[in-house]
Amino acid sequence: MILRLPSPHSVVPQVILQFQGQVLYGSWFDHVHNWLQMKGKENFLVILYEELQQDIQATVETLSHFLGKKLSPEELNAVLKNVSFKTTKDNKMSNCSLSPDIFMDQIKGFMRKGITGDWKSHFTVAQSEAFDKIYQEKMAGLAQDLFPWE
Repeated sequence: MILRLPSPHSVVPQVILQFQGQVLYGSWFDHVHNWLQMKGKENFLVILYEELQQDIQATVETLSHFLGKKLSPEELNAVLKNVSFKTTKDNKMSNCSLSPDIFMDQIKGFMRKGITGDWKSHFTVAQSEAFDKIYQEKMAGLAQDLFPWE
C-alpha cells in the first residue's frame, strides 16, 4: 500500500484523484491517451495486462519478435519464469519493499493479486458508471476496442 494516498487501503480515492487529474506525474488518462496515439507505428508495441494473463508465452514471443530477438527455448523459459506475477511480487527490485516505510505499508505490500477484473470488488456500480463516462470523454478519438474490459 502507498501510505501517502488519502486512504491508502482503498483504491477508490486514488481513482477519484485520477478523474480529477490531481496525482503525482499527471493523469493516467492523459498518459495512456498520448501513448496510444502511437499505436500502429513501426516502433511502437502495445501489450495489455489482460493479454499477459491470457497467454504470457505468446505475449513474450510477440515482444521478442518486435525487438528482433529470437529466443532459444531455454531463454524463453527463463523469461517466463522471471515475469510471472509471483516472481515479480517476490522481487525486491519490483515490489517496492525497498521503499522507506514512511511511503509504503510493507505488511500489505504494493502488489496485490495479479488478476484482471478485481476492480469489481472495489467499485460500486455508480463508481463503475462514472469511470466509464470519464473514460469515454478522456479517451475520445481512440479506437473503442483498445481495452478488453467488460
